[in-house]
Amino acid sequence: MTQALPQSDKTPKTKRGKERRAQILAAAEEVIGTLGYASASIVEITRAARTAPGTFYVYFDGKEQVFRELVEEMGNITRSVVAEAVADAPDRLSAERAGLSAFLRFSVERPTLYRIVEEARFVDIEAYRAYFTRFGEGYQAHLDAALASGEISEGDSEVRAWVLMGIAKSLGERMVLWEDAPDHDRVVDAAFALIENGLKP
Repeated sequence: MTQALPQSDKTPKTKRGKERRAQILAAAEEVIGTLGYASASIVEITRAARTAPGTFYVYFDGKEQVFRELVEEMGNITRSVVAEAVADAPDRLSAERAGLSAFLRFSVERPTLYRIVEEARFVDIEAYRAYFTRFGEGYQAHLDAALASGEISEGDSEVRAWVLMGIAKSLGERMVLWEDAPDHDRVVDAAFALIENGLKP
């Protein structure tokens, strides 16, 4: 199982404090996601958040903590978006299509957050591994359930989960990092056809 990453003890208690912390986190997403981790500074983050540099340290220990929280936020939000998209799916294959489509649309809507996760493999490998491991464990559980109910063919659910995650990750990179206006429907249709039918003629 995935171990929880260490949390900060600077969680605000008041509504105003929570709003200010969220404001700084949103600014950090924009600055780090645009400039990259190495080039982004706390001064630039607080400038974007319209707050004093000293305020940053009221809520965060440093840029490392902000970066890690953004990776975790991408995971939490993405799981929520995908879960909502597949909630009414009648079977696993329908859920695969709906989930892939929702993931790619969300990645296009939040490109800075997607870039931060991609950069995490170089900046914070622990957060990067935790992000994908948590996804993999949940994905495997869904595939195991679909296998048990006869909705999908026999196979190794763990390997399949990581293969399917790899498809989504690669397509996300292409759609978010390489293109400004990708053909979403064409990408989802082609990817799902491969997932549903494989390569065998």
